[in-house]
Amino acid sequence: MSPAEEVDSLGSLEQRIQQAVQLVTRLRSEKEAAVDQLAAAKSETARLADEVQALQAERKQVRQRIEKLLGQIDQLSAE
Repeated sequence: MSPAEEVDSLGSLEQRIQQAVQLVTRLRSEKEAAVDQLAAAKSETARLADEVQALQAERKQVRQRIEKLLGQIDQLSAE
């Protein structure tokens, strides 16, 4: 291999290594962003689950109150 070919090979190797470093840096950044998004999504899921539970409890209370009122109405019509 001639000195010129060695320099070209070395330059090509340098370029590929630089591209690999840039790729790894970009992928790490994307991974960090994905981890942050996952954490936000988990937090939102937990918040929504709590909200659903609260709404279900409220719905149960409303149903009980309506049943009680219907019971009172039935008593009025029975008399």
